[in-house]
Amino acid sequence: MQTIDRAMKVTAVLASNDSKKWFSITELSKECELPVSTLHRLLQSMKEHGLIQQDPDLKLYSLGNKWLEYGLQMYDTFDFVSLIRPEMEKLMHEVEESVYFSKPVGLESLIVERIDCLQNPIRLNDQLGIRIPLHIGAANKTMLAHMPNHEMLKIVDSLLPQEKKEAFLEILKQTKEVGYGVSHGEKTKGTSSVAAPIFNQLNELIGAISIGYVNFNVTEEREQFLIEKIYEYGLRISRKLGYRG
Repeated sequence: MQTIDRAMKVTAVLASNDSKKWFSITELSKECELPVSTLHRLLQSMKEHGLIQQDPDLKLYSLGNKWLEYGLQMYDTFDFVSLIRPEMEKLMHEVEESVYFSKPVGLESLIVERIDCLQNPIRLNDQLGIRIPLHIGAANKTMLAHMPNHEMLKIVDSLLPQEKKEAFLEILKQTKEVGYGVSHGEKTKGTSSVAAPIFNQLNELIGAISIGYVNFNVTEEREQFLIEKIYEYGLRISRKLGYRG
């Protein structure tokens, strides 16, 4: 078990820095708080399994392709290729904005798909794989609002101080009543997003689809159009997955 914990710590360091892809063993030793000798044995084992790769000349380490292989296998199990992604592409063309699909993972959400509108010169670019606390953003509030009540309350208790819970729970109540979420400037100033929940054939929440856009020149009519579209496509995708709600 200790070896797995250490391997995941190395993986987290290698994946955490967008601007730095390669690390020396000395840097990893410092970041992971592990002796170089221990780390050397661990890195050799991880390299044999394809979890990391090493530049033969510079002796630097980065993530291996095995993670991509596993990720693509998981990607197929989520019905993205056959069901969700085509609908996301249609939505992108209709609204001419970036479209995202997020899944809840513990106290955070994970962006697992993004379709960009290349015709839009001003667009958001939240990276795939980015984790966002579940109380921030339209997609996350939408997912929280449509979770089973006991699960939602447990997450809110973990993320928010007592003095902010009542107002936040009221927002979640309203979000569930209307069936979509709206967020303005929570992640980045000058940006907004609208989101709708996605359910499977067992009527279980599996994630949220969202539209991200720059809001400095957006009219009320444009925002209402985006809301109508995200609601329409959220329901359409859910029904394609077998949802009968």
